[in-house]
Amino acid sequence: MANGPPLSTVTRSLSLLDVLHANQFEGKSFNPEILEETEENFYRGAPPEWLNFHISELDGTGSPFIKRDGYDKLVAQIHTLRKHPGISTVKLFHQPGCGGTTLAMKVLWDLRKTLRTAVLTDSTSDITKVAEEVVHLFTAGSQGDQKTVLLLVNGVQVLEDLQVSIIRTIANQKIVTRMPVVVLLSCIREDADLKSDDVFLQEVLSDSEKNHFNDKKAELNKQYGDKCKRFHGFNIMQSNFSEAYIQEACSVFKTIKETGIQEKTQLAAFLSLLNTYVPDSYLLESQCLDVFKHANYSHRDISQEDRLDDFRHLIITVQQDGSEKRVRMAHPLIAQCCTELMAEAGVTRSDTAKHLLTCLCRDEVPRSLAAFVKYMLTKRKPKQKEKGREENPIHPTEMQDEIDSFSRLILNIQTEEDDSQCVSLLRMATNVFDRNPFFPQALARFHCIVLREYDQAEMWAKEAKQRDPQNSFVADTLGQVHKNRLKNLRRPAQPRGILALALKAIQAFEEEERLAEDEVGTKVERNGYFHDSRFFNTRGMFGVLQVCNLVYDLLVSQNPTWREVLTKKVSLGSALPSLGDHSLLRFNGLINRLRDAVEKKCAFFEGYLTYTKPHIKEDDPEYISRETSACYRKYVGDSTSSHPVQEKGADLIQKLKLKQAGTTAGVSHVLTENALNQTLRNILVGGNLSS
Repeated sequence: MANGPPLSTVTRSLSLLDVLHANQFEGKSFNPEILEETEENFYRGAPPEWLNFHISELDGTGSPFIKRDGYDKLVAQIHTLRKHPGISTVKLFHQPGCGGTTLAMKVLWDLRKTLRTAVLTDSTSDITKVAEEVVHLFTAGSQGDQKTVLLLVNGVQVLEDLQVSIIRTIANQKIVTRMPVVVLLSCIREDADLKSDDVFLQEVLSDSEKNHFNDKKAELNKQYGDKCKRFHGFNIMQSNFSEAYIQEACSVFKTIKETGIQEKTQLAAFLSLLNTYVPDSYLLESQCLDVFKHANYSHRDISQEDRLDDFRHLIITVQQDGSEKRVRMAHPLIAQCCTELMAEAGVTRSDTAKHLLTCLCRDEVPRSLAAFVKYMLTKRKPKQKEKGREENPIHPTEMQDEIDSFSRLILNIQTEEDDSQCVSLLRMATNVFDRNPFFPQALARFHCIVLREYDQAEMWAKEAKQRDPQNSFVADTLGQVHKNRLKNLRRPAQPRGILALALKAIQAFEEEERLAEDEVGTKVERNGYFHDSRFFNTRGMFGVLQVCNLVYDLLVSQNPTWREVLTKKVSLGSALPSLGDHSLLRFNGLINRLRDAVEKKCAFFEGYLTYTKPHIKEDDPEYISRETSACYRKYVGDSTSSHPVQEKGADLIQKLKLKQAGTTAGVSHVLTENALNQTLRNILVGGNLSS
């Protein structure tokens, strides 16, 4: 491998990575006031800065950082992975406010001299460019000086895409190396999918951690005196996340019922709601000033003018790299407590969310706030796994114990208030963000799942699709609405009504299929990141099979003659006297294509489930297999098809084997490199029902 450009030159050119240099801050002097302010902000609850770690190593200035119990395990895992080529991932799971980010940054700080450490910034929007910068950082300098990159990634959404993009970049640049190019340290704010070797920080301290925090508490009391009472970020952890401490810190909110909502309370309500439901969320200082309607004041002036009054110790202001100051609550548990106390005082979550939309989203909305609102109203979280699995009514490949039907905020409003407040809030967001498809999509899902108002659900699903007409996952909602309307028809339903609804559902799902095929290999946006789509969205195909299952069960339960018609043993025309409704003949084209389509789509899923796993983690292979098998038995049974579909399915499997697609990454590669167009589509030709 040839020498690369100097490391110093490369690091200055990287816009998406915050590179931590091996000699960071060495030989640099700081104003003591800056050091003190940096330390105080951190103990109050501000995110750690690299300067905090530097201060802890200064003689007579700081003391060693407290290492939570997962530190040694993380470092050991990283050192082990350094010995193996390829791209590896170390995962750190943590609950918000437990010091997970601090622990991850401490690992980077301590390894900065042996690895090239960097953090993926939150402004990232192009995974391909991130991969190029990571590889560029690795190749910088002379060949003998190159080191593995240790990259901190907050979140799990981009991991797999980033890994594949880095592999592709390495291959394109023909880099040959015996050391790993990068080890990804993923900092994940949830406890789902834990494995035995994963590190998980929870809201509880071990005995050794308690001793370390108690010693640090004594040191801080000696150094800062009464200021320590406002060090909520530190005190919450030192108290072992004491509910009593949090309640006492937030006691000022217990007076809201008597004093009423004021400007200062409104700002705290906005911040609390955001910080409760959106990790790492904040308001810009200018947005806070909009709340007070005094744009000629700075945030510091507002505090001096007593505008925040007793709330100011619960709110922190941070500034990074000269950007605009960011304002947030001191700790997620404080935000959660404040939100609950305000709700008890009559300041409901829905009212606060609506006021936030009205007050801060009137004109051009900053990208950060738009992303926070989208997350707060549409982000669905994994559920705690329990025994017994039940189909999610709107997305059948998502099991009900796998993922919530709606965002945590919408679910809390539904529980603590009522359904109408959920609808009005989502409608307001839909109107405010009039180009965003995900708010009307969530609204359609709520009308469908909760209210079973299918006309409204259909209207909002179409609105979502109109806003993003090329997005197959947005298009899926319309098909699901029609399918669920069919599923919940009053029994007995007229056969022509069943078939009319089935046709609408199938048309929507097959449109989704076409969009999914077009998406593969193109740049698409998911979770706020642009990346090359490598995965084939199979929900449309599976939706068609589910509709076929419903049609069979609904029709055959009314008249056994339908079994002969749907399996093509007799024609619809010859069966009309027995069925008793000659108007059914207009569905003859649909009925004639059902059996062949079931065969073709089942053949696809046979190969799909054999050689890969569903990309979306809430998709359940066992459930998909069970549903496709049931559909195949109903329409095809043990008979031999008039078309060589089984052979085509076997051909698909053989072609995948020949393309070395025996692994998930292999299948993803096959599906990306136009093989989808040539291999999978061949199986599906003629399988569409609405053509």
